[in-house]
Amino acid sequence: MNPILSIQNISKSYGAVRALRDVSLDVPEGSVFGILGPNGSGKTTLLGVVLDVLIAGAGTYSWFNGMSPDAARRQIGALLETPNFYHYLSAFDNLEITAAIRKKGKDDRIPILKQIGLFERKDSRFQTYSLGMKQRLAIGAALLGNPKVLVLDEPTNGLDPSGIAEIRELIRKLNKEGITIIIASHLLDEIEKVCTHVAILKKGELLLNGPVNEVLLSEDQVEVRAADMTLLQQALQKMAGIRKISGSDDILNLTCEPSVTTAEVNEFCIKQGIVLSHLFLRKKSLETKFMELTNKG
Repeated sequence: MNPILSIQNISKSYGAVRALRDVSLDVPEGSVFGILGPNGSGKTTLLGVVLDVLIAGAGTYSWFNGMSPDAARRQIGALLETPNFYHYLSAFDNLEITAAIRKKGKDDRIPILKQIGLFERKDSRFQTYSLGMKQRLAIGAALLGNPKVLVLDEPTNGLDPSGIAEIRELIRKLNKEGITIIIASHLLDEIEKVCTHVAILKKGELLLNGPVNEVLLSEDQVEVRAADMTLLQQALQKMAGIRKISGSDDILNLTCEPSVTTAEVNEFCIKQGIVLSHLFLRKKSLETKFMELTNKG
C-alpha cells in the first residue's frame, strides 16, 4: 500500500517541553492507523501538526504523495473536538449548519446520514440521541465533502460499551468503503479490534510502528503440558525455532519464531514419544505490548 501520509522527523516543543521528538512514520492508503500513547505522549499534537492546526518546530510531512496543502485539506475530514450541535435541531438541520460553516456542500447530508446509520432518525432532535448516536453524527460532520481520509481524536472517549461498539462498527464500515482512517486513542482493546496499523508514542518519542499483526506476531506464546514435564522441557530444548522456554511445574510457555506453528510443536512432541495434554496459542494483546513499552524506564 502507498503512503497517504508521510511524516519525516517531526519535532514540536512548548517552551522547555518537547511534545514530539523526531517522529517519522508512513500511513498506508486504505489502512486504519492507530496512534496510541498515554496522556502527554504527543498524539494529539501530532494530529494538530499534520492538519495544519499547529506548526512543527522541525521536520516535514506530505499528504497524497506531495499534493499541495490546500488541495490535500479538501480530501481530509477531521474530528478533533466534538462539534457544537444545536440540541433542539434535528441531525439533518445540524449538518446543514455545519456544512455552511465549513463551506461544504449540504447535498451530502442524506448520503452521510445513511452512511452513519442515522437516516431513520434524521428528523429527531439532537437532544434525543444516545451518546453513541451523537458521536456518529460528529463523525458524519467530518464526512462532509466526501473526504478520502478521516482523522479522529479519541472518537470513543466518554462512551459506554454500547456506544463504543457503535463507533467501532462505523469505523470498520467506513474503511471498507475506501476511507483511510487515522485514530488517536488510549482505548487499546478497541484499537486492536479495528486498526490494521499502529504507532505507539511516549513523551513525544515513537517507540513502535507497523502493521498490528507484525507488531504482535513475534510476541505470541505457545502453552504446553504433558504427563512428564521434565521430559517435555528436555525434548523442546532440542526443537528448532523455539527462542525461550519458561513456566512452572504444570505448564511451559514457549516463545517461538514466527514461522513455528502449534501443529509443528505437537508433531515434534509426538515424534519424541510425548503426548501433550495441553496445547494453546496465547496471543499477546496490544495492551500488554503497550504497557511493556510505555512502562520501561
